[in-house]
Amino acid sequence: MTRAPTMPLLSAADPLPYHILPAREESPFVMISDHAGQAVPSSLRDMGVPPQAWERHIAYDIGIKEVGRHLQNALGCLLIEQVYSRLVIDCNRAAGHPTSIPPVSDGTAIAGNQNLSQQERYAREEEILHAYHDEIERHLAQRDKGEFLFVSLHSFTPAMEGGEPRPWEIGLLHDHDPHSARLMRTLLEAEGGLCVGDNQPYVLNSHNEYSVPYHAGRRQLPALEIEIRQDLISDDAGQRAWAERLARLLPLLWAQRKERA
Repeated sequence: MTRAPTMPLLSAADPLPYHILPAREESPFVMISDHAGQAVPSSLRDMGVPPQAWERHIAYDIGIKEVGRHLQNALGCLLIEQVYSRLVIDCNRAAGHPTSIPPVSDGTAIAGNQNLSQQERYAREEEILHAYHDEIERHLAQRDKGEFLFVSLHSFTPAMEGGEPRPWEIGLLHDHDPHSARLMRTLLEAEGGLCVGDNQPYVLNSHNEYSVPYHAGRRQLPALEIEIRQDLISDDAGQRAWAERLARLLPLLWAQRKERA
């Protein structure tokens, strides 16, 4: 893909756009976390966003970094985290998507995203979006030809601004691979008392999202996008509890897939 030249966005003092937690052992799982980070390039300062807004769901997926790290520690698999805030650029959206660099997010104006030049947009796409996904591609290319489950980790707000409360504790999003979502839903519902969303609170497809369709869909890899409600993972106890649950259920899901293959 030809990419337009840009002025540098990130300085030597800014972090890389991805953080890698390498696999400790052979694993049938590869995990990514598109909205784990809250970093902002130093050149963008606070983007005109009030301090309290940086702690809201509009800036990052609350609790999912901690869940992902506990889960990675339990499973020993590869985890790739996106480091920059989704307000800088949403790395689960294709370049040029209307919500990729939002001028307003859930009622909050993002001054630093308004009236951007094409060059400013390209800089964010090149140095953060593409760099993150190129790193995922590099790791996937190193995998054996055997199947593995591509797991995308997210969290969702209990209610959008002025919206109805969302009843689901966890949502399972799927597009090309509904089979994995069905297996995981059965396992979760067997736990008792959980409200599990099927493509809720969001629908996964190539228009609405990017990471799973781009990396797993075009390869026809087994894939599952997991969304956990943020009030359930806003503290250490909840983060550990959900990581322990997923660390127990994901291997069961994979074993069932292999048995029925």
